[in-house]
Amino acid sequence: MKILFNTIALFSLTASISFCNAQSLSTSYRSKQNINNDWLYLENDSQNLSNIKMATNWVNINLPHTWNFEDVTDLVPGYRRSASWYKKSIIFNTIDENKLYQLYFEGANITTKVYVNGYDAGGHIGGYIGFMIDITDYIKNGENEILVRVDNSYNPEIIPSQKSDFFIYGGITRDLWLETVAKTHISNIKISTPKVSAKRASLKINVSIDNLTDPNNLLLKAILKDPQGNVVATKILKTFSSNSEIDFFEIKNPQLWDTTTPNLYSISVSLVKSTTILDEIKDVVGFRWFEFKDHGPFYLNGKRLLLRGTHRHEEHAGVGAAMSNKQHRADMESIKEMGANFVRLAHYPQDPEIYKACDELGLLVWDEIPWCRGGVGNDVWKTNTKNLLKEMITQNYNHPSIIIWSLGNEMYWLPDFEDGDNIKKMNAFLTDLNDLSHQLDPSRKTAIRKYYEGANIVDVFSPSIWSGWYSGSYKSYKKAIDIYKKEYKHFLHAEYGGSSHVGRHTENPITGEGQIKSDGWEEAIVQTDVSNIAQMGDWSENYIVDLFDWHLRVSESDPNFVGNIQWAFKDFGTPLRPENDIPYMNQKGLVDREGKPKDAYYVFKSYWAKKPFAYIESHTWTEREGPENTPRTISVYSNCNKVTFYHNGKKLSQKQRDISKFPASGLTWDINFFEGENELVAMGVSENGEKVTDTLIVNYRYKKNEAAKDLKLSYRKLNNGNYLVTATATDKNGMRCLNYEDRVYFQCLSGGKTKKNQGTPTGSESIKMANGQASIEVIPNNIQNLEMMVINQSFKGTYLTIKK
Repeated sequence: MKILFNTIALFSLTASISFCNAQSLSTSYRSKQNINNDWLYLENDSQNLSNIKMATNWVNINLPHTWNFEDVTDLVPGYRRSASWYKKSIIFNTIDENKLYQLYFEGANITTKVYVNGYDAGGHIGGYIGFMIDITDYIKNGENEILVRVDNSYNPEIIPSQKSDFFIYGGITRDLWLETVAKTHISNIKISTPKVSAKRASLKINVSIDNLTDPNNLLLKAILKDPQGNVVATKILKTFSSNSEIDFFEIKNPQLWDTTTPNLYSISVSLVKSTTILDEIKDVVGFRWFEFKDHGPFYLNGKRLLLRGTHRHEEHAGVGAAMSNKQHRADMESIKEMGANFVRLAHYPQDPEIYKACDELGLLVWDEIPWCRGGVGNDVWKTNTKNLLKEMITQNYNHPSIIIWSLGNEMYWLPDFEDGDNIKKMNAFLTDLNDLSHQLDPSRKTAIRKYYEGANIVDVFSPSIWSGWYSGSYKSYKKAIDIYKKEYKHFLHAEYGGSSHVGRHTENPITGEGQIKSDGWEEAIVQTDVSNIAQMGDWSENYIVDLFDWHLRVSESDPNFVGNIQWAFKDFGTPLRPENDIPYMNQKGLVDREGKPKDAYYVFKSYWAKKPFAYIESHTWTEREGPENTPRTISVYSNCNKVTFYHNGKKLSQKQRDISKFPASGLTWDINFFEGENELVAMGVSENGEKVTDTLIVNYRYKKNEAAKDLKLSYRKLNNGNYLVTATATDKNGMRCLNYEDRVYFQCLSGGKTKKNQGTPTGSESIKMANGQASIEVIPNNIQNLEMMVINQSFKGTYLTIKK
């Protein structure tokens, strides 16, 4: 594949020209062109360049790309941990000898080598972070061959550990850019805000200049603009060295950046010789200050702010870690819509689009290096880990959303090296990382999670509290946080929640009360050694709704609590959970792997979101059964002050929302269902009088189904032209068995293919049933009839023909 790159013509391009959702930007002094499109890919782990050049089985792909986009969630144990090659031809009609030509990788996992016209141009060790490869000395006029070898093989000397609870995707998983800059250029601007208050602020910009050979008549010009685009201040100074400092000492009445009004100023720094601009670089500035009170809450800009957080893994159904910028942005917008003001990036630095979105949306960030399990390693491991910390802080330093640099998670667990869990060695290295972090950035806090022996080394610590899932009852949550608030100076609770299977519901969720030690909250290192809900629970959406409702009721009512961070926002893949209801999926998400909300999402919205809404629990529970004249409690999750409930057109009552009440802040109604169709309507009224409604149709039966005797297949055509094929477990009378939860296996015999290996409720050929049903999306070929089969150990085969 070839791309034409004309040094002179490119300068006439405008920022409106786009490549793969990214922009191609150019001026007379620097350009940046997205080169995601039209690559060739070779699945071959050879390190011999001659062998690779002779290969003929290249395939066409676009970036971002991972070779693990499906094999991580297929039904075969393991996934490909090896190397692959990428190839592209770039044509330069003219090479400007006064320019540098660079490839900028936003991320490639895990080690990368770049070859230009057969020459080794450089590489990078470690994934999840950007890096630049200077190709100036290796390119020529005409056609240039770019070869990139990326390797995600098991390597204990590079974090994260193989024993981590997430997949390590291989490939060029983020955007790739071709950049040109003048040989003498601004390589970096480091933006600090030493003093910030509501009345005034100061701004310091450290400017680094590369290849400064003649400082005579060189000026640096900085222009600061407010969020409305008005020039606030301009500074011009002479520069005599490769490192300069520009100070704005008095910025009056700054428009502060916070989570509700994320005001962003813009800064441009130009390198000028006489009247000619040699280079210019731009960035954003957010004026804010924060504080973790000792044994108390968090303050942003002098006001107490309860941190309302979630976690985000970088992956999506069908593409794995090779997400588009649109998909990255959608995740963050959904998190913000839920009402969150904080996100922990787990367990590695993420795509630049994420930090940009957090700056713009008003989401505070906990950024983390991937020291996740594996213990402390050898000297090579230490060097690699320190380098990744340096890169993370240096690259992400200017983002006002970031308040925490995390140095690791569960680090001592399951060591990769002999004596790797030695506490003395662990603490010595953790201290080195902590010191390095503060040296690189004195303005932000450091943190770790679930390594108690290092709690006093870092600024902020999160113990492990999994009340109601890996230990104890969720009703013990307040006791846990009250103890830890006293024990740890700056305590922030990261990770709580549990798994839920979309569409699985029960009238009486398993809580473990009477079966487990109810007042516990910390899980054992080996979770299978103790009885807990994760083992015995029903994975129903009802239980998780109650668990989150209880946690939020506690955290929202505590005036001295810093806040907590739910695990995790979206279902994600993991090699450690092959027997989950959806194989190889961690199903603790508030949304599924495609981003579709589960019931739990609306619980968080009811506490956090601003836009009025009402949600009847549950839209995935429309088939129910029970004895006649037996009231069933219906919960409505809403952020409205008042909610009125109707059953089959009859008004039952209006209730006032009160978060001291559980569940659903008191918005519950006891319903005597009629047999057959029941219409439920909830109407909420917000503080300003805005009305919102939610309607749910529930089919109810009085007769309980008997044991499952058969599987039946049905289908409906989707708007995209595919079919949703549904298997239903039925008893001898043909009734749906609402209590059947066994695993079933789908197969398309002819006429199309299943949309499999997606890790979603309708995208896995192996899946456990939810209230007696399971579905899969099927893509027809429209040439022949579609033949489908579903089986499990009890039912040897049910077949369905969909005629074309």
